[in-house]
Amino acid sequence: MDLFEYAHQNKLKEEAPLASRIRPRTLEEFVGQTHILSKGSQLYRSIQADKLSSVIFYGPSGTGKTTLAKVIANTTSADFRQLNATVAGKKDMAEVVEQAKVTRGAYGRKTILFIDEIHRFNKAQQDYLLPFVEDGTVILIGATTENPYFEVNSALISRSMIFELKPLDKEDIRTIIQTALTDRERGMGMYHPKIDEDALEFISDFAGGDARVALNAIELAVLTTEPENGEIHITSEILEQCVQRKNVRYDKNGDNHYDTISAFIKSMRGSDPDAAIYYLAKMLYAGEDVNFIARRIMICAAEDVGCADPRALQLAVAAQQAVHVIGMPEARIILAEAVLYVAGAPKSNSAVMAIDEAMEAVRTTDIKTVPPHLQDAHYDGSGKLGHGVGYQYAHDYPEHYVKQQYLPDELLGKTFYHPGNLGYEKTMKERLDRLKNREQ
Repeated sequence: MDLFEYAHQNKLKEEAPLASRIRPRTLEEFVGQTHILSKGSQLYRSIQADKLSSVIFYGPSGTGKTTLAKVIANTTSADFRQLNATVAGKKDMAEVVEQAKVTRGAYGRKTILFIDEIHRFNKAQQDYLLPFVEDGTVILIGATTENPYFEVNSALISRSMIFELKPLDKEDIRTIIQTALTDRERGMGMYHPKIDEDALEFISDFAGGDARVALNAIELAVLTTEPENGEIHITSEILEQCVQRKNVRYDKNGDNHYDTISAFIKSMRGSDPDAAIYYLAKMLYAGEDVNFIARRIMICAAEDVGCADPRALQLAVAAQQAVHVIGMPEARIILAEAVLYVAGAPKSNSAVMAIDEAMEAVRTTDIKTVPPHLQDAHYDGSGKLGHGVGYQYAHDYPEHYVKQQYLPDELLGKTFYHPGNLGYEKTMKERLDRLKNREQ
């Protein structure tokens, strides 16, 4: 590297975004992902001992995939080469492979090839790498935001270890922000910034587990805020402007959270789709866990709609499964459809009343035995004990119904289910009443 290239590289480092400048350089500086990087874990020990085999890092943006590759670059004795699959091709890989052969033959040194966005390579490009990964010419580190089992060739998958990186916890984001604000060499410490607690809480929550989002907002806030008495004061209002989103009062562990979810459920129960969709939007805007919301919709569909429209629970369950697969932002549409259906459906809490009454009967009534004709008769000798004797098979009778005793003697005549008069449950009620009153 000549003098001009050296100066150019230094200039790039100085002007790089905060998220790039503040990247951890060692495993000790790395924040989060303790499920794969705790001390003593296989990945931690492999990196520390410089004995890494081919790996694929999979997870959302801003969770540390590239950062972890850079940490490996800083700690390994191997040659470290990097390609981005969005712009690189087979020719670029061939150059790396040829140089790796030279380095290995002349100096006995390994080559680690880091390919960012590896899912962008087509099958032929991925296949090209296979023999060189297999014979150890290169050690592959792939990074992808897509599920590698769908987007990376199975042959490469079988020769690599897969490590899933998860969205960072809010506390991890807070730690990263505080480091960035105090680091004078690589961060924003030279500006002497001070951040309010509610602003730190807001941006940690807004980031959604993506450290890059948080750091970009912090950098913009520091660089665009006029200092007062030599100090830059970052408020939640400033950060709202930087991310172009209002800070909604919604502490996931506080009263506002519980008040909002309570209003959300009561609006669905009360058949007000406009209010229900508003509270859904508020929760989504504030970054509430979509799986938590989906669970509440399923509960409401069973508890408050119930037999009046059994399709409500089917739709709610389908929505929960779809949300789990798809994620935001499209998940908002799926949740909205489920909320509007549940809110608009006829209501019945008969299932709740029935199971609660039955549970109380179980708790308070001493039941001696199941009626003998209902007892299990699928074994030799059961008839001698009277088990199953006299049982009438419902399918042998008109409308597949026959009057006989099903409840234990101690509860004979007891009614637990009181069907309502709305929706499908009205049809159920009419049928049950007709069958009960029919002469046998």
